[in-house]
Amino acid sequence: MALDFIDRTLTVVVTATLTSAVWIVAGGSLIELADSEGQRETTRPAEAAPSPIPTPVATDDPAGPAGGALRAAPLEPAPAATPGTSTRDLIIPVLNVRARDLSDTFTDSRDEGAGLHEAIDIMAPEGTSVVAAAPGTIEKLFRSEAGGNTIYVRSTDGETIYYYAHLQQYAPGLTEGQRIRRGQRLGAVGSTGSASGETPHLHFAMLRTTADAEWWEPANAINPYPLLTGAR
Repeated sequence: MALDFIDRTLTVVVTATLTSAVWIVAGGSLIELADSEGQRETTRPAEAAPSPIPTPVATDDPAGPAGGALRAAPLEPAPAATPGTSTRDLIIPVLNVRARDLSDTFTDSRDEGAGLHEAIDIMAPEGTSVVAAAPGTIEKLFRSEAGGNTIYVRSTDGETIYYYAHLQQYAPGLTEGQRIRRGQRLGAVGSTGSASGETPHLHFAMLRTTADAEWWEPANAINPYPLLTGAR
């Protein structure tokens, strides 16, 4: 009986020892696998969300809650981007011309059908004041064979070029790089360049560009007519 008891005891001890050894070996292998580069990518903890920024909470007590303690503001999604305002609230760039006096000549053909006008012609007596349709910066004062005396004004956000052409003259003191306000006098209606002397007018165009593009680089034309007449 004593020998049977000893045999059973040895059997239990040996079995326990072998079982422990197996778990130690297997566990070490799992730990090694979990530390491999590929495994880290699949088992690492999720990135922690940023902590809310503490902001004062308004109360009737000037010292604030708990003697001026700060409470974490709840996280909120970032506000949607506000659309640019460079083409909003334009004014008609020729003095005393009303919206009903304008004609949509944007899609009229030019050069015997070779191209589109991509601007509107605002008819007015020669010498009528031309004013800025929107605020911006004078990018270029330029005299061209087709446009005559022209002005390129870049919008305040840099993404629109306002083009004024066929001017009789520039307003005194007008210079490149000058910041101008909406409604500021830029010059006078004329017929310089390729315009007919019998029909003086302002050739007004709007070009969608980028803030880092030069004034002379190709840009996408925008029809000024609906923006000036409210038919948007």
